Amino acid sequence: MDSFKSEKELSVESKTYKYFSLKEAQKNGLEHLHKLPKSLKVLAENLLRKEDGSTVKKEDLVALNKWAQDKTSDHEINFYPSRVIMQDFTGVPAVVDLAAMRDAMKDLGGDPTKINPSIPVDLVIDHSVMVDYYGSEDSFDKNVKREFERNKERYEFLKWGQSAFKNFKVVPPGTGIVHQVNLEYTGKVIWNDGTHAYFDSLVGTDSHTTMINGLSILGWGVGGIEAEAAMLGQAVTMVIPEVVGFKLTGMLNEGTTATDLVLRVVEMLREKGVVGKFVEFYGDGLDHLTLADRATIANMAPEYGATMGFFPIDGEVINYLKFTGRDKDTVDLVEKYAKEQGVWREKGDEPVYTSVLELDMKNVRPAISGPKRPQDRILLDNAASKFKQDLKETFKVSDSDESLESPIEGVDYSIKQGDVAIAAITSCTNTSNPSVMVAAGLVAKKAIELGLKVKPWVKTSLAPGSKVVTDYLEKSELQDYLDQLGFNLVGYGCTTCIGNSGPLRPEISKAVQAKDLCVTSVLSGNRNFEGRISPDVKANYLASPPLVVAYALAGSMKVDLTKDSFGKDKNGNDVYLKDIWPSTQEIKDVVLNSLEPKMFRDRYSNVFEGTDSWKKIDTVESETYKWSKDSTYIQKPPFFDGISPDVKPLKDIEKARVLAILPDSTTTDHISPAGNIKKDAPAGKYLTDHGVKVHEFNSYGSRRGNDQVMTRGTFANIRIKNEMLDNVEGGYTKHFPSDETLPIYDAAMRYLNEGVDLVVVAGKEYGTGSSRDWAAKGTRLQGVKAVVAESFERIHRSNLIGMGVLPLEFMGSNTKASLNLTGKELVSVKGLSDIAPGKKLKVIIESEDGKSQEVDCLCRIDTETEMQYYKNEGILHYVLRNL
Repeated sequence: MDSFKSEKELSVESKTYKYFSLKEAQKNGLEHLHKLPKSLKVLAENLLRKEDGSTVKKEDLVALNKWAQDKTSDHEINFYPSRVIMQDFTGVPAVVDLAAMRDAMKDLGGDPTKINPSIPVDLVIDHSVMVDYYGSEDSFDKNVKREFERNKERYEFLKWGQSAFKNFKVVPPGTGIVHQVNLEYTGKVIWNDGTHAYFDSLVGTDSHTTMINGLSILGWGVGGIEAEAAMLGQAVTMVIPEVVGFKLTGMLNEGTTATDLVLRVVEMLREKGVVGKFVEFYGDGLDHLTLADRATIANMAPEYGATMGFFPIDGEVINYLKFTGRDKDTVDLVEKYAKEQGVWREKGDEPVYTSVLELDMKNVRPAISGPKRPQDRILLDNAASKFKQDLKETFKVSDSDESLESPIEGVDYSIKQGDVAIAAITSCTNTSNPSVMVAAGLVAKKAIELGLKVKPWVKTSLAPGSKVVTDYLEKSELQDYLDQLGFNLVGYGCTTCIGNSGPLRPEISKAVQAKDLCVTSVLSGNRNFEGRISPDVKANYLASPPLVVAYALAGSMKVDLTKDSFGKDKNGNDVYLKDIWPSTQEIKDVVLNSLEPKMFRDRYSNVFEGTDSWKKIDTVESETYKWSKDSTYIQKPPFFDGISPDVKPLKDIEKARVLAILPDSTTTDHISPAGNIKKDAPAGKYLTDHGVKVHEFNSYGSRRGNDQVMTRGTFANIRIKNEMLDNVEGGYTKHFPSDETLPIYDAAMRYLNEGVDLVVVAGKEYGTGSSRDWAAKGTRLQGVKAVVAESFERIHRSNLIGMGVLPLEFMGSNTKASLNLTGKELVSVKGLSDIAPGKKLKVIIESEDGKSQEVDCLCRIDTETEMQYYKNEGILHYVLRNL
């Protein structure tokens, strides 16, 4: 509609593009636009371009203009991303849902091909490789072979999807991590559709989609449910976010890494509290950060709790685009468009922010983070003493057991409390960053030259984010030294960080379990939540790649790397960390001499082709998918069974039972199935009953296309704590009135058969973490009607609504503790017939003795659009009915 007469033309070299000018809109009534943070200017352009008087109105732009004065807003807007990016763990169930929607559309008498992405969608298969083999030259080939053996059904399905759906491309396995492919190849910064130029923007089904913010692209992680809706042309609804400005000054000292910097940033922003907010980095310190450093910081936005960690467009972005092989037209357009729109970073820029934090990077010190959360930073010189403290306080190891060790069969050494069982250079966080990868290689080189070896109980692995990493590690000859220490290439994908670390050697696993030892992992990833990395490992630490190598050499978290020797050189002299740590100049020299633009051009010239194994996968082209009842990977989900064209009226929740009472910081990793599948768990029994042998179980993530497995794995994490039970870890609950202790899934199914509705009660920060789609889907399929919590994480709250589950928040001084809830209560929620966003609802809690208390809870359905999703029993039902 162009209420502010902002559509203009932009000439770049010989080409002319139409675009919606922020400067022109400012002249025509939006007088404060120039003051906005650069991230909100991208949103402003989106609204100008999408204004239609219905989903995007003139008032939305007025509200954004007003933000520049108030620095906050409660106004809801609709954001239309340019594209969607997915990885296979979260992408497969999204495509499964689309296939099921085609069936539902057919059943309702509609055209199945209407169910089709309306914007470009890229799915990168990167989460399916597991570290079954390591420490040898053929580890990569063997792991890839096992990956294809395990995932044949999933890959056949994705190949079908690639041919059945328009606007849908699949990057085959063995190419790289989704975020690095996005950074090095897919991201354009400025998009053009042939006529219009506009800001590249996206949502992704992985929480670390924010890595692309390092390349000045607006994007963040959403649940698979929201991504499916965006693919089908729905807007992402949001309240105009507050924006926290993070000013960076100075530069990193000698010996510190981008990982050390990001761990400090995570700590500071978690302390401030930025959930649901944008973070925008600015300041002259950005001059000293490479694009890869920025991407490392942006990657961990979920860890610091923000929607996004945005870096503005500047000369470093242009240099990176050129270096990674983007064509000249794209690069020229980015620079001219950014300057014309007023989003180019100038020295001394000070936009208006809601609030500001500042960090002088010279104050950053080497650190790790753990043992359970990414925001719990520990200075490296305190790491050993802090571990010994955590051994007693966090892991409840008594004084007498602190020195416990367990003999390992067939060898002459034992494994002890605190020993490092896994050392993994893994995940998108750091493997996109040449400086820290080269630093790891140089540590390995110096260690080998001194005659050091990795401790024999450590499982080592190297899983780079793209094949370019292999190119520059091989050209610099550093891969040879990494290989000699056991850090051989195991695959290109998200391995240890997602729980695909693979099993420890049987004799080591047996020894750990025999004495219930607290052994550790050190990984260069971004996630170290309980039970995620390995079932045998209790304490997990995030560290830079060179520190991962150092801890593999030390072999124990009890070793103080800053003081203790962790080996002898060839002459019998003690070796310390300073003896093998490279200088900043050494790292720069290797990067300069080893990394070249041709590597990117060559690697991405055939990005969609895949290996011979991928090319050989057969699939039948058809409008609808031919489901197989025998498949244990892909099943038609029940979400649309019996769907009618009309919406049913909402009814109050009456006398629901409590399925679980969960503590503060219960993550979606606790809720959603992730990692390995236990033989005696409900999901394990299901697979066994279907003829699947234990060694073929694969991971929960790989089976996300099968609702039968995933529903059984919901609330089944080995470390989840249901406060209805005393001192019990794992997915168990009490069934009432029988008073039986059962796996949560079994109890939920019994309640379902009895016609009893369920609620979940939780503390603060319910639903932080990733693995989000099935955290909501599994909750719905277990019969949970509402979750009552003290506070919610942004995406999980949204996803619960997207699956028709009501999020409620305790009000005032009420908490699960103050109400003395035991789980025996009956819970009713009144007022659903005239529910509205942000409405206060009455929750009646009836105890065993018949007494009842009435408490107010806030309906955390925040927007009118979310309300429509809830009334339709979910976002996909809403889309389907509209289509």
